[in-house]
Amino acid sequence: MAAGAYFFLGKDTDTNVVETPEKIVRIGLSLDTLKTQRWAVERDIMTAKALEQGAVVTTLVAEGDDAKQISQIENFISQKVDVIIVVPHDTTALNAVLSRAQAAGIKVINYDRLTQGSAPDLYLSFDSVKVGEVGARYVIDAIPDTIAVPDVAYLGGSSNDNNAHLVKSGVMSVLEPLVASGTINLVYNEFTTEWSPDVAYKNLKAFLDNDGHVDAVVTASDALAYGAIQALAEHDLAGKVPVSGQDGELQAMQRMLKGTQTVSAYKPGRLLAEKAVAEALLFASGQPAEVNATTNNGFMDVPSYLIDPIAVTVANIDSTVIADGTYTRSQIYVTE
Repeated sequence: MAAGAYFFLGKDTDTNVVETPEKIVRIGLSLDTLKTQRWAVERDIMTAKALEQGAVVTTLVAEGDDAKQISQIENFISQKVDVIIVVPHDTTALNAVLSRAQAAGIKVINYDRLTQGSAPDLYLSFDSVKVGEVGARYVIDAIPDTIAVPDVAYLGGSSNDNNAHLVKSGVMSVLEPLVASGTINLVYNEFTTEWSPDVAYKNLKAFLDNDGHVDAVVTASDALAYGAIQALAEHDLAGKVPVSGQDGELQAMQRMLKGTQTVSAYKPGRLLAEKAVAEALLFASGQPAEVNATTNNGFMDVPSYLIDPIAVTVANIDSTVIADGTYTRSQIYVTE
């Protein structure tokens, strides 16, 4: 029943009327961090979309602290929110508290990071395997034909994030056959603690400082690409070596214009954020989620809704991230 609907009481001729407002849906958004640009953007999209629908989003940020995230989710349980949307810091640390939330009648949506060994009601994400495939393919295609057997480095995400493993599986589906055939050498292949650009920089710098050689760099995020490009720059390789990332960050678009980054596997955050609100409202009204896949998390096949990434390069910036309103031309095409 819509807000402001009326119930008629008493006899058929009774004219007394009581206005009963519809219950406000309350959504708890539990974020790992705001250090990565996209999380603040998608938080704001969810908040605005929920308000349009008469719902309220309350956001708590764990700042990379598992104990803090558990405490914040306990807070949501105490508040009796209807749905919890969670981006876990550690994908195995929240199982007990999320189970308590579900026992209290609260639906749990994993947002772009799937908890392992648990039973979330829904997993919303992009197809992370395809994200890895996109980055690897574009980088390999960008290597000059004059290099007979190129040396390729892979900088993965954080090993405690299931997405990092999914992205890596996509990357390796492209790279491993090329390694097996002798077409490329995979000279560096490591995860990166906390998806940190500083760690990515230090790791690749150490490799290069110790006489390591790279002709191409595949990374699991635009933040890692930034760190890698810093290390390449110190060896006069920035802009000479193709580099991939993911997330479609503003700085990645600007690096493409400078020629230091080749591609970003763009994940339209607006689509995912708005979908999260839509799914939360379905759950709050007692309806089932809309799904298009399942994803195994070591415990069950989790009902999932997955969106394909889009490869953004310097050639299609205008028709992708600008056309869909993520950024304006003035934001990307800045003058130095």
